[in-house]
Amino acid sequence: MAARRQRKNELDAGDRNVMPDSAFAFPRQRKEPLNDASHVRNAIARFDQVRDATDAERAEAFKRIKRAAKRHGVDMTETRWQELGKPSATMRSSDKPRAGAARGNQSRAGAAHGSQSRAGASRGNQSRDELYAEAKRRDIKGRSSMNKSQLERALSGS
Repeated sequence: MAARRQRKNELDAGDRNVMPDSAFAFPRQRKEPLNDASHVRNAIARFDQVRDATDAERAEAFKRIKRAAKRHGVDMTETRWQELGKPSATMRSSDKPRAGAARGNQSRAGAAHGSQSRAGASRGNQSRDELYAEAKRRDIKGRSSMNKSQLERALSGS
């Protein structure tokens, strides 16, 4: 079997294991390596996804990320760790996660009521992903290759 070619900025488990703790934004958890510009940008983007880190650890991780960003030539506009990983001001409201929807916290009655109101509502407000989910629920054939307007037509015809 041929060995898999590794891209320059990929780290496999062996590479990560030999890295010192200080090479990670969160050294206690060995999360978010800061060995090159690509990984620094990734650490910035995923900062708020690291679990079980105290505020003090996040503050220290932010300092490490800032130093690594400067060392690797990555521009950082954030000045506080609380700003990392948050949705940007230019993000559309339809791109933001909805409370309860992502976690499935709607009650049975609420879910049924919500699907009825969505079915009767104008589909122009729904994202392609929402339309696709509804098409999947209705088992509409060929949905994976449809664009948003095709999904709207298929859903209104079914």
